[in-house]
Amino acid sequence: MEKPFVVSGRVVDIFNRQIINAKIHVEDKIIKKIELSDEKFDNYILPGFVDSHVHIESSMMIPSSFARAAVKHGTVATVSDPHEIANVLGVSGVEFMIQNSKKVPFKFFFGAPSCVPATSFETSGAVISEREIKKLLDNPDIYYLAEMMNFPGVIYNEKEVIAKISHANDVNKPIDGHAPRLTGKDLKKYASKNITTDHECTTVKEAIEKIENGMMIQIREGSAARNFENLFSLIKSHPKKIMFCTDDCHPDDLIKGHINKTIKRAIEKGADLFDVLSAATRNPVFHYNLNVGLLRVGDPADFIIVKDISSFDVIKTYINGLLVFDNGNILIEKIKEEPVNKFNCEKISEKDIAVNYNGGKIQIIVAQDGDLLTGRSIEEPLIENGYVVSDSSRDILKIVVINRYNLGKPSIGFIKQFNLKKGAIAGSIAHDSHNIIAIGNSDRDIVVAVNRLIENKGGIVAFNGKVIEDLQLDVAGLMSTDEAEVIAEKYQKVNSIVKEMGSTLNAPFMTMAFMALLVIPDLKISDKGLFDVTKFKFTSLFVE
Repeated sequence: MEKPFVVSGRVVDIFNRQIINAKIHVEDKIIKKIELSDEKFDNYILPGFVDSHVHIESSMMIPSSFARAAVKHGTVATVSDPHEIANVLGVSGVEFMIQNSKKVPFKFFFGAPSCVPATSFETSGAVISEREIKKLLDNPDIYYLAEMMNFPGVIYNEKEVIAKISHANDVNKPIDGHAPRLTGKDLKKYASKNITTDHECTTVKEAIEKIENGMMIQIREGSAARNFENLFSLIKSHPKKIMFCTDDCHPDDLIKGHINKTIKRAIEKGADLFDVLSAATRNPVFHYNLNVGLLRVGDPADFIIVKDISSFDVIKTYINGLLVFDNGNILIEKIKEEPVNKFNCEKISEKDIAVNYNGGKIQIIVAQDGDLLTGRSIEEPLIENGYVVSDSSRDILKIVVINRYNLGKPSIGFIKQFNLKKGAIAGSIAHDSHNIIAIGNSDRDIVVAVNRLIENKGGIVAFNGKVIEDLQLDVAGLMSTDEAEVIAEKYQKVNSIVKEMGSTLNAPFMTMAFMALLVIPDLKISDKGLFDVTKFKFTSLFVE
């Protein structure tokens, strides 16, 4: 049992919307008393922050390492969807995340991944059936049914989808949503199944319609998708209906900041302090029924001490009364973990990704910086010796997706907005099935990058035509067993070479990873082919 202790400061009371000088008495992990004080204090005491929707895997860190990186930013808990590792390893991947998370004093609240695979139009490493979902939801370590991305399945009453939703409702666990651009009658039907959140809103109009249908809106500021600017006004207009999340946060971003960055930004733009802090603390705690303290007598002692309420620079972080971060020192121990993985593919050659030209124009994916949505364009291809090739002069680059679980023929398409003037990039992070994905200026460059990735059995690779940089991800091809700083340094090295190759994207690897996500419009690509999300079916590369 930890010794009782007292911390003093200007306590930010989000329930009574006041700041008081007080002493907080902690005993046996619980706040026993909050005692008003006549003393004057400079520091502020706040509830610890909660990321209301995050895929830990996107940090490229295992949960124990993520915890060490997050506590220095005042984060004490995450609502975590282990969807990424589940698509590679199934239920055993979920169990890996839970077991590793229990080795550190941080509050991870994992969900049961509802869509593994996300669609039937791609090859994943595993399938989580309705029966397995039921078993997961019966597990006290599973707190909710994670994002229901198969919104067509909900709307059209697909038996397996409805059964998964029913299991969550039977055990009274929340259901997360994922329904970009869904509106009207279809949205009403989707929300009527007790699906109560959405993190895919890109406009206030879309968000308000979802709120009117009973949903909470998660304002997302991740590494690839950033919706804060578009949705900021909701903090004032609907303060009880919003939460903050990162969804996908790469290691170089996480070491710089987390939910505290969104809080600081909102305050700088004039939002009310108590509304902002509620979005980062009370709203997710109440919505998901989390055992996370909110600075009340009887609550778990989960709180942070900051220098001021403008910079939100964290001095100390406490979780269950345990000091886990103290003046720049992370007090959570490093955890050594044995990697788990699934990688079964052979090296490729240039002939494997050659595209014969048979006439006509080509459909091209148009990526968007800071957005998961894509556009499409139809243009004349560049032909060399009877083959369609990349055309860097027009920023038309070849994109390749290769099944990493079973031997198969690569899927080929073309993409704009990456602006690579030379070389190629490749990764085994390709939402949601996490096959190999690569983009490059020439077939040779793509082959070099992909084959290094296969040698490493996962990670990210950048090849500028001469020099190759990589980051090996030994856990499911998604995460590394290294610590945050090591991963971030390697990631930044790989990322910097991509920027030198000409890419103007904020997060080129994260953006590339979402080009395989078939549940977000408009044009995407899987290991099985080019996919029209608006029609929810495959489409041809060539059009007349």
